[in-house]
Amino acid sequence: MAPVPLGGPAGRAAALRTPARRRVRRPGPLMAAPTGPARATSDEPVLAGYTVGVTSDRRRDELSGLLEGRGARVVLAPALRIVPIADDTDLRAATRACLDSPPDVVVANTGIGMRGWLEAAEGWGLGDPLRGVLGRAHLVARGVKAGSALRAAGLRAGFAAEGESYDEVVEHLRGRGLAGLTVALQLHGERQPEFTEALTAAGARVVEVPVYRWAPPTDPAPLHRLVDLIAGRLVDAVTFTSAPAVAALLRAAGPAVDPLLDALRGDVVAACVGPVTAAPLRRRGVPVVAPAKARLGALVRLLVDELPRRAVNLTVSGHDLTLRGHAAVVDGQLRPLAPAPMAVLRALAATPGRVLSRAALLRTLPRGADEHAVEMAVARLRAGLGTPGVVQTVVKRGYRLPAA
Repeated sequence: MAPVPLGGPAGRAAALRTPARRRVRRPGPLMAAPTGPARATSDEPVLAGYTVGVTSDRRRDELSGLLEGRGARVVLAPALRIVPIADDTDLRAATRACLDSPPDVVVANTGIGMRGWLEAAEGWGLGDPLRGVLGRAHLVARGVKAGSALRAAGLRAGFAAEGESYDEVVEHLRGRGLAGLTVALQLHGERQPEFTEALTAAGARVVEVPVYRWAPPTDPAPLHRLVDLIAGRLVDAVTFTSAPAVAALLRAAGPAVDPLLDALRGDVVAACVGPVTAAPLRRRGVPVVAPAKARLGALVRLLVDELPRRAVNLTVSGHDLTLRGHAAVVDGQLRPLAPAPMAVLRALAATPGRVLSRAALLRTLPRGADEHAVEMAVARLRAGLGTPGVVQTVVKRGYRLPAA
């Protein structure tokens, strides 16, 4: 399944095919609760029926491929793009400062940043002098990728932050003592004033090395559309691979940031590649899932566990029924549903056996719908499920899912 680019007719059509996600009340005595992954009778890929937003730019193809390989529908909406600044005077000035006054400590923030710095230095004829300066400094890698970039250059980190957090780096350097030392800090797309201030407060002189910078996407429409999809519970999860991407999404939300955060706090899974990426969301009270190791494969495996765990499993009229993001699984067969029928099914599944009136179901549909729209949604739901007896009409009262 090809990823869904947002914006334009294709993006709007894809959004219409994606199911609405409504907040489900806490289970009562007669209410079905999420009971784990879809039943093993389904031959569908584990993420079939789910929609996942991808905010990454540089590695979006790799991440999308991993998700699609497990059956997910992918919505591409890069939040930022990386702009190399190999010819930037600031980078050259920072490099010259390191050569003229060699730093005692060098912090490698990212793999792509360290490689970019060394490549730029090679282009200026300063590659060997820079590697010599780095080789005499105490090298600190904030994560595995930064450490790999150092090793590829024939260098070795004296310390690597296993949790890939700035706090680990600061704690390590404070333990060594920073008074009177010079620290060269390779920046991660943008300045980290809190990190720089922590090092300065410990007595260090900090030289910031800007290797690349973040810029808004060339076409902002997909990101704005993703904001709408998240707020409308039309995606099941959103993936983030950098903290600046989180900040960019929140900025894009503008006045709609509160509905977006409300969705991320409840129905839409925020999946972050690591703790640094997750920090801006956690500060806003958003529960985040993040793998133990910052790898795209581990991030996808986490969603493979998390999304099916939230599925609702029922037995209705002798049939096994599982509700996924924008689809139902009936007796092991995946049945994709449009947003309105899916919204009706979720409302009925919240209280199996209980009759819901047309007026009650109307509240699950988009504003402006009428009771005729409810009847149409029920008819499309029955056709989509393809199984008689799952949705039952109770004359003059409404509809229900017959209890097992």
